[in-house]
Amino acid sequence: MFDKFRMVLNVLFVTVNTAMTAFTVSFFGLIKLILPVPTVQKSCTRLANFTFWCWASLNLWMLNINNNIKWQVEGAEDVSTKQWYLMMANHLSWADIVILSSILKDKLPMPKFFLKHELLYVPFVGLACWGLDMPFMKRHSREYLLRHPERRNDDFDAINKACEKFKLAPTTLVNFVEGTRVNQEKLATVRTPYQHLLKPKTGGVAFALSAMGPILDGIVDVTLAYPENQVSPFEDMLKGKLTSVVVRVKVHPMDDNVNGDYFKDKAFKRRFHAWLNETWQEKDEYLQGVYRKYSK
Repeated sequence: MFDKFRMVLNVLFVTVNTAMTAFTVSFFGLIKLILPVPTVQKSCTRLANFTFWCWASLNLWMLNINNNIKWQVEGAEDVSTKQWYLMMANHLSWADIVILSSILKDKLPMPKFFLKHELLYVPFVGLACWGLDMPFMKRHSREYLLRHPERRNDDFDAINKACEKFKLAPTTLVNFVEGTRVNQEKLATVRTPYQHLLKPKTGGVAFALSAMGPILDGIVDVTLAYPENQVSPFEDMLKGKLTSVVVRVKVHPMDDNVNGDYFKDKAFKRRFHAWLNETWQEKDEYLQGVYRKYSK
């Protein structure tokens, strides 16, 4: 009974925090829409990012006051809030967004996420993400694109539009490369060469690199794990039962593996695929070590 009561309180706290953030951020977004002046755009972007930082700070306070979490964070000292990054992360739970935003808020520029277009219509969340210029992805099916080939570039256009705005202030653009949350059922039914990960989807990363490549200072490879709360980390977080969070940050340089024309240069495309698969294999081996350590 106490767990349910705590969960209700935490859901209420997150909802109020998100609602206040959404209205404040959308106010700055409307100003940018009405006054397309560079100085105004830049100031509003910084104010919106600061509001997002406040949201993350309150969430971190909620996490720590309600949960007895053992934090294991590695490599965060190698990044800066004054640079531009593309972040690649594995995706386990709705808790990922809260965790990444909260613990890296003073290490990296505030993260912006690739989002499904349907989230635009979620109360508060869609409004806040719109105000923060996050790209909403349509992800049309192959069948739809065969019927409507003119819509093939929708996602690329959305990323390009968002990346133009990201140039106004240091930004971390986050891509959950697997495209969906991982669970044991998906791992058992989807063909994947990894024990703890789905195959990485290169499209979103390639689009972002194509749009942001010239201003990026590096690729931040984040590995997330909830080794003692693998089944339902988000629910456990709200119930005050989240006990262990592992976050490893690894920075990759903007070298020949990621610099090139993915859409026209076949040699680079093969090289990029090989690099991403090797990165995912190393990530999978790291996760295997984490889970083995906590299972003892």
